[in-house]
Amino acid sequence: MKKEQELKDIVKERYAKIAEQGKIENASSCCGATTPSNKVYNIMMDDYSDTTGYVEDADLGLGCGLPTQFAQIKQGDTVIDLGSGAGNDCFVARHETGSEGKVIGIDFTPIMIEKARINAEKLGYNNVEFRAGDIDDMPVSNDVADVIVSNCVLNLVPNKGKVIAEISRVLKPGGHFSISDIVLVGELPEALRQDAEMYAGCVAGAIQKEAYLQLIKDKGFQNIKIQKEKTISIPDDILNKYLSQEEINSFNNGDTGIFSITVYAEKAGTKKEKTKVNLSEIEASDCCTPSTGCC
Repeated sequence: MKKEQELKDIVKERYAKIAEQGKIENASSCCGATTPSNKVYNIMMDDYSDTTGYVEDADLGLGCGLPTQFAQIKQGDTVIDLGSGAGNDCFVARHETGSEGKVIGIDFTPIMIEKARINAEKLGYNNVEFRAGDIDDMPVSNDVADVIVSNCVLNLVPNKGKVIAEISRVLKPGGHFSISDIVLVGELPEALRQDAEMYAGCVAGAIQKEAYLQLIKDKGFQNIKIQKEKTISIPDDILNKYLSQEEINSFNNGDTGIFSITVYAEKAGTKKEKTKVNLSEIEASDCCTPSTGCC
């Protein structure tokens, strides 16, 4: 496999092209990045169409789950979406956090940031912003987010431990994340594991399920649980690009499994509850007036 920066450049190039494609084209390929299959296969993505806050123009069909469905977002929360693409998960999160909250999308592909900003402006969402940057070095201060979500993105980053450390840094004490991602059980065939196209397609960059969960535990997260899990099957007409028929049969009938999982975990610490001040309940004597000399 190529070096870390080379892999990042490959992903950035692929996803710039994906931003120019339609949802149907992306859904018929492996996480949007590989050559489309001869048939339209819904390989990884879940259906958002019945999700409140869903914006069709912002859905490029690149996800492998519905992390916002499980993220326990509350009104007034600050939410960060890692790998925000054209903004779909941000807009769903914005519905949950309401106008009192804030949503920050982070993506390292300039055209994705541009598309997301255009979508936000069309919707008039002044509390949703998009920042250009790597998710393993987020352009965000410490202890900012109540909730972090991400949809089929960590598998694209070579240094996953660094991303999880960054998640811990930007979450408030007691904050939590809900992340959908691709993981493995068993080893991929070498031809798939070494191919940069399959890396950009969310498969070759996936790590073992147990190793993924251990990384989260090692960074000090608590109450780790899998909220949803589903099996991912790669169609034979995509596998034909990499494997012989005998290898395809062995792969499909072997012990290797590719899964989409949605993982929840909490940062250690006590979350401060937000309080609202009701001015009508404040005694007149407590108010600042010119006569008190404090105004």
